Amino acid sequence: MNYVVRPIPLSDIQEAREYMKGKLKPTPLVGLLDHNSIFLKLENLQPCGSFKLRGALNAIRKIPIETLELGVCTASSGNFAQSLALIANNMDMRCNVLVPSHSPMNQLLSIEELGGMITKVGLDEWWESIETHSYEGMRGTFVHSVCEPDVVAGVGTIGLEIVDCIPEVSNIIVPYGGGGLICGIAIAAKAHNPNIKIYACEVETACPLKAALQAGEPVKFPYQVSFVDGIGVKSILPEMWPLVKSLVTDSIVVSLQEVADAVRLLSDKNHVRADGAGAASVAAAMKGVVGEGKTVCIISGGNIDTDILYSAYKARFQRNDTLPKYLII
Repeated sequence: MNYVVRPIPLSDIQEAREYMKGKLKPTPLVGLLDHNSIFLKLENLQPCGSFKLRGALNAIRKIPIETLELGVCTASSGNFAQSLALIANNMDMRCNVLVPSHSPMNQLLSIEELGGMITKVGLDEWWESIETHSYEGMRGTFVHSVCEPDVVAGVGTIGLEIVDCIPEVSNIIVPYGGGGLICGIAIAAKAHNPNIKIYACEVETACPLKAALQAGEPVKFPYQVSFVDGIGVKSILPEMWPLVKSLVTDSIVVSLQEVADAVRLLSDKNHVRADGAGAASVAAAMKGVVGEGKTVCIISGGNIDTDILYSAYKARFQRNDTLPKYLII
């Protein structure tokens, strides 16, 4: 596509926050126990268990009602699909969802319980729909989980809440999937203080942003499926690249073992249930590579499969503390 996502006006993010009042409560921002300078923005406590509902709500409200007669559709690995299905269910309209074949069963069951109609395809076919913003034969208005300006404005409300709670925040670490979340947060936070550093975090098996930042342009990455299913893609979406590179300080790459350790840390210290993507921001913070000052980690979701959570704990008790093969899909 030739379409490029432009910088979102701060006023659009502020308008989205006003719209969400009474619909979504601000999520807690708490300290990570035993780590005085690290804070957790608990988006895992949102309905549907992730930040995605913010963007979906803001996008749907901007679509003319007559356009929604055939319902809505999207391509999502799980969290955005759940959010869109919830909204569609409340509006009594159809929601068709294209998911990759590796989507975890707990996500699929939740989508179906919310009335979403699932079509499962291979990773390459699913990724093509992300790139083209469409899927042949799927009925309804396609709502992109990342590249809709209204989605970016909706998730940008997280940035407003962070600077309201910690005006002196120095660093924000954001799990990187498609770029919408980090761009929305960055625009809101940097409007408050342009010196705030915005770090992406990626997992070693899927870090195309780090590769793009090093190359100076989007490049293909040898993506490998893992239990960290909420972030990580095959390449940077071209329409997001100009905005991302203008806002992101760097990308911190973490290992699968470091993410599993962070899942356990969040559970043990703060009784927080985070999925792999949500825990990745804490894994990045624990590497100690960000600058001084207060650091906020976005806990983007909590929809972790119980078997995977068990396996993350099981790794602790293995003699050599290696990652269970179960976590590598």
